[in-house]
Amino acid sequence: MNDFPLWLNIIISALIALSGIVSLIGTIGLVRLKHFYSRMHAPTLGNTLGVFSLLLACSLVASFTEKKLLIYPLIITVLLVVTSPVTAILLMRAAIKRETAERMAKYAPDEPGLMDMPTKEDLPEPPK
Repeated sequence: MNDFPLWLNIIISALIALSGIVSLIGTIGLVRLKHFYSRMHAPTLGNTLGVFSLLLACSLVASFTEKKLLIYPLIITVLLVVTSPVTAILLMRAAIKRETAERMAKYAPDEPGLMDMPTKEDLPEPPK
């Protein structure tokens, strides 16, 4: 087993603990928040920061063990940081399109209902 210096052990332990705490907070946010749109933020942020911290710790361990800089964990992190928010945005857009097409009470009874989108009746009449 490799002997890591104390300063490296502290950094790695802090990153792993941060990863666990942020992921737990994201999971609690997913369970406790009521509406779909607010539920999307907590896991996405928890996923991004939690995995970033864990992969940074993994990169430090692998780089110290191999005695050279290994960047493949950082490449994984960059790809995750790019794809996770994009996925959340696409899911929210799909929910908005679905909500405008049908009432949310059919598939999510605790949601507020139709979005506050203007209808033709809400628009002011053009001047004559």
